[in-house]
Amino acid sequence: MKNLSLDISKAVQFLDNGTMESIEKKVKESQMALEDGTCSGNDFLGWMHLPSSITPAFLKEIKDTAECLRKECDTIIVAGIGGSYLGARAVIEALSNSFAWLKHTSPTIIFAGNNISEDYLSELSEYLKDKKFGVINISKSGTTTETALTFRLLKKQCEDQRGKDVAKKVIVAITDAVKGAARAAATKEGYKTFVIPDNVGGRFSVLTPVGLLPIACAGFDIEKLVAGATEMEKVCGIDTPFNENPAAQYAMVRNALYASGKKNEILVNYQPKLHFMSEWWKQLYGESEGKENKGIFPASVDFTTDLHSMGQWIQEGERSIFETVLSIEEPNRKLLFPSDDENLDGLNFLAGKRIDEVNKMAELGTQLAHVDGGVPNIRINIPLLNEYYIGQIIYFFEIGCGISGNILGVNAFNQPGVEAYKKNMFALLNKPGYEAESKAIQERLKK
Repeated sequence: MKNLSLDISKAVQFLDNGTMESIEKKVKESQMALEDGTCSGNDFLGWMHLPSSITPAFLKEIKDTAECLRKECDTIIVAGIGGSYLGARAVIEALSNSFAWLKHTSPTIIFAGNNISEDYLSELSEYLKDKKFGVINISKSGTTTETALTFRLLKKQCEDQRGKDVAKKVIVAITDAVKGAARAAATKEGYKTFVIPDNVGGRFSVLTPVGLLPIACAGFDIEKLVAGATEMEKVCGIDTPFNENPAAQYAMVRNALYASGKKNEILVNYQPKLHFMSEWWKQLYGESEGKENKGIFPASVDFTTDLHSMGQWIQEGERSIFETVLSIEEPNRKLLFPSDDENLDGLNFLAGKRIDEVNKMAELGTQLAHVDGGVPNIRINIPLLNEYYIGQIIYFFEIGCGISGNILGVNAFNQPGVEAYKKNMFALLNKPGYEAESKAIQERLKK
């Protein structure tokens, strides 16, 4: 079976001779620091060999719980924010029928707990009034504001509509093994629980129950997902020759481009289903690398749609960018372009061609135009869009991110900057324990 592959030829041509060779040693050292646990944040490296450590018994427990929820619920709410929902949503959106939300297939998966919009939460509550819904509450601490607030609302509504006995069966907590508000609540109420490993951070957690349970609830094959990730773990392993290791090559070229002044990376797809894969990738790289006034800025576009908006800037704007393209080699469906007797649109020259051939020529034409316009292009070739290859994509980006963080010299596994807004928000809300901060911020606002 083919694996995901990398083409960096249209990026390397923008680098001076010897640039790649000069950074190769640092890339190798960075990967070795991950492998031997000597890098910053080494207490959060549990994701590195996670795929190969997942047992059939563990997957069966996940699948059994998912089957129970699928049987008892027509709607499942996944309550979580950041890494507690983006990975699962990326996989589910990539694998789902584009119009699944209109087909009323059971169960419908809805993501909440990732904002504090009163309109959204009120509309969600109204939508759920006639639904047999359950909740997967994902939070290590149980006190993250967005998720905790949403879960409190959902818990009450579930108990009111379905009764406390049923609610206990259809609410699942994915949380810390022993501590935190979510663990305490789950123990008190008797919810089924799964553990978020202490040594796996949220943005690296899609192959833990955080991602696996929602994905299984959506009806997708988590064994194949894990198998793909396990294969990529081998392909990107420390024993793989450097020139054959796609993650090491990716980390090397993107950091070489960064050093040459390309400060922004745009992740590109030509399949709308991959939109949330880009959102997951943006969190993974943005939260990992954006520290100490360093880091490549991660952005994304959905082509060909965004060629009619952002395409102009990419083609002729400031030359501070490079592109990484997710290219799906073969679509899952086949559709031929029809002929038309009147040919008013002038498109009969496409009659009989597969729609994907048109899309591929748009992809190739865009690459040629952007490269000619001064935009380096990295291409990730993915044979098919299925569970196995999505598993490969996930692990490829995770290990590439870990290597890149070490090259930059930052701790890729913490997120101290995320706490800044929380402190201000708690002070503004007069949260107990924040009296001094509240007084200081009110004085600041007066000025």
